[in-house]
Amino acid sequence: MRVLVLGAGFGGLELSTSLSEEFGDELDLVLIDQGEGFVFGFSKLDVMFGRAPAAAVVHPYRDLAKPGVRFVQTTIRSIDPTAKRVETDSGVFEADVMVIALGAELDPAATPGLVESGHEFYTVPAAFALREVLARFDGGRVVVGVTSTPFKCPPAPSETALLMHEYLSERGRRGTSEISLVMPFGVPIPPSPAASEALLVAFAERGIHWHPGRLVHALDPDRKAVLLSDGTEMDYDLFLGVPVHRVPTVVEESGLTVDGWVPVDPLTLETTFPNVYAVGDVASVGTPKAGVFAEGQAAVVAGQIGALLGGKAEPSTYDGRGVCYLAFGADLVARVEVTFLSGKAPAGLLEGPSEALATEKGEFGSSRIQRWFGRTWN
Repeated sequence: MRVLVLGAGFGGLELSTSLSEEFGDELDLVLIDQGEGFVFGFSKLDVMFGRAPAAAVVHPYRDLAKPGVRFVQTTIRSIDPTAKRVETDSGVFEADVMVIALGAELDPAATPGLVESGHEFYTVPAAFALREVLARFDGGRVVVGVTSTPFKCPPAPSETALLMHEYLSERGRRGTSEISLVMPFGVPIPPSPAASEALLVAFAERGIHWHPGRLVHALDPDRKAVLLSDGTEMDYDLFLGVPVHRVPTVVEESGLTVDGWVPVDPLTLETTFPNVYAVGDVASVGTPKAGVFAEGQAAVVAGQIGALLGGKAEPSTYDGRGVCYLAFGADLVARVEVTFLSGKAPAGLLEGPSEALATEKGEFGSSRIQRWFGRTWN
């Protein structure tokens, strides 16, 4: 049985690894991604704020060496979920089981003025380029803003505001600067009241201006003004934006989407097409778009596929659980554990922030690189 996995992020890497561990060389799995390597979301902020060089946080796919798994770096041009067939720049691939794990496509140009006068920090190239932009920034009005929903890693804008405070303070530029955070939610992390309260306290202590319940609709480059969804404006010298997220065009054209994303069975992650699954940001399963949720979903799909392949383990169902780490600056990190179950209100627990959890966050990343790439990473 041939397995085709589209996308080598959290979901694709975990799925491929799980199946390889169970079936070894008996597995016939092709993993496709157009990128050269994997980068954690938190690593983008490390590079952006000068804490790590770019070369240290990119994990090349060429290092993948899993029994039964073949990695192909190429661009996917079309997906046929009925035939379970994809056309790519490297040829045609067909399978008996297909998993869509292509994530979300980012569209900075969808927000007027963002490309011309602002910066987004969600794509890897843009986040890495911001390292030099921030190094040249002498201080002023900084606005961190979200342009649309849904978006990946909901805590990231809050982290960026906190880390910007620390960055400017260390360089003696905080006294001449103002930091504002524009978010579409009423609180920073709606599923976790405790985490939201901790962030609001941190914003107040650091003099970060919190602007809830609104989106950034556009930037006016001539007036250096941020235009918000409630009709108000904010002046800026440096704008750091979360760009519009969309389902990848090739997925939209495949007929898999409904209301912009791929609907799946919330327990098995199977789409409406038999033996075609979707995990991670591309799927509408009711959880936030974050890597840890993609990882959890991939484990479930690995069990479903393993059963089809004659594996011994009983397949499980998705429980909607995930853990994310939230950087407060000053080497303090909090741990937020959230659960999203169908038909129930989401629940979230907070631990920290503390230096011990900063160490745990590092171990989280290192363990994944060891598991997926078979090498150590510090």
